[in-house]
Amino acid sequence: MESLTNLQARRIALAAQGFTDRAHATPSLATLQRTLARTGVLQVDSVNVLQRAHYMPLYSRMGAYDQDLLRRASQRRPRRMVEYWAHVQAFMPVDLWPVMQHRMDRYRSERGKWGFAADTELEPRILAAVRDRGPVTARELDDEFSGPRTKEHWGWNWSDARKVLDYLFLVGDVAIAGRTSQFEVLYDVPERVLPADVLALPTPTKEDADLELVRRAARSHGVGSIRCLADYYRMSVAATTAAVQTLVEAGELQPVRVQGWNKQAYLHTEARLPRRVAARALLSPFDPVVWERDRAEALFDFFYRIEIYVPAEKRVHGYYVLPFLLGDAIVARVDLKADRATGRLLVKGAYAEPAAPAGTPEELAAELARLAGWLDLTSITVEPRGDLAPALAAASAAAGWRG
Repeated sequence: MESLTNLQARRIALAAQGFTDRAHATPSLATLQRTLARTGVLQVDSVNVLQRAHYMPLYSRMGAYDQDLLRRASQRRPRRMVEYWAHVQAFMPVDLWPVMQHRMDRYRSERGKWGFAADTELEPRILAAVRDRGPVTARELDDEFSGPRTKEHWGWNWSDARKVLDYLFLVGDVAIAGRTSQFEVLYDVPERVLPADVLALPTPTKEDADLELVRRAARSHGVGSIRCLADYYRMSVAATTAAVQTLVEAGELQPVRVQGWNKQAYLHTEARLPRRVAARALLSPFDPVVWERDRAEALFDFFYRIEIYVPAEKRVHGYYVLPFLLGDAIVARVDLKADRATGRLLVKGAYAEPAAPAGTPEELAAELARLAGWLDLTSITVEPRGDLAPALAAASAAAGWRG
């Protein structure tokens, strides 16, 4: 059985995620599609303290790009990607729609995902309304279909229309056509959202669908354990294990040992091992490189937990903390906020990892400057929190960025 050092596994993983792809001078829709093919999915999240989650992995790999590219790819015909419950709520390539049919069927048999009881009598009426009026938001249907909102679920105080629409989305009877400027979902029927040739594709068997999802997860990871591969599209360990065995027998995956890992790993046979990785990128908390925290710790020796839901006084590093990837290592983390009212990128805290190289403050300052420019922010303020903050503030000031 082949063995890989941890460094080799890390470089394979970063190459699989697109961090060694040749940069395009002006990122285009083709660049976006190449990047989406690498990541497989783009997790969607409503937190907008810096930039919404689905924009950031594209930026980390493509550099400063026109954010309208994402809207064009997801809302204009022919759509290249569509939202569904792929990892969690996420953009995925449109050709995964039929592959997700078994997941949709399961949600139908389970009557949804969240335990909220969607009103079965409202379903045909709301579906008819979407077909007649779509694309439409839940709020636009509330007056006609929703009674008073209940308060038994803190943070999930959904109207009757919203519950039914979410159920119809999970089971594939409606699709997401886009979002409003307030991030509200616009629902429509699939035939007006998905390309006709995608809707005409046959539904694969459950076994073939599992194979395809694990195959894509393996391509996006390059190398990973059963748990890594199962987490990518949120599959069961049993289904993933069966698919991995089939892919090993077919010669698409190769069992390997990775230094320091206590679990069997599998290498995609098309994965590349670059001699070096020259990345410099800030990673969203929802980036595929770090979203499976145990994998991030095994690959990068980087212990990472998102602290959005931790009370402020108990946070270790901050509210919205982004790892900083330099070369093939995560060398620092920064708590960032876009203060759009004042045009400032706020560095609420900056922390170096134990093995951070001497040039980390200057490299991070350069990356923050690029990020600020992409977000149309005109200054950077480094607050005095964290062991890296003084050197980062000096490097940022030396580069001409002052708060």
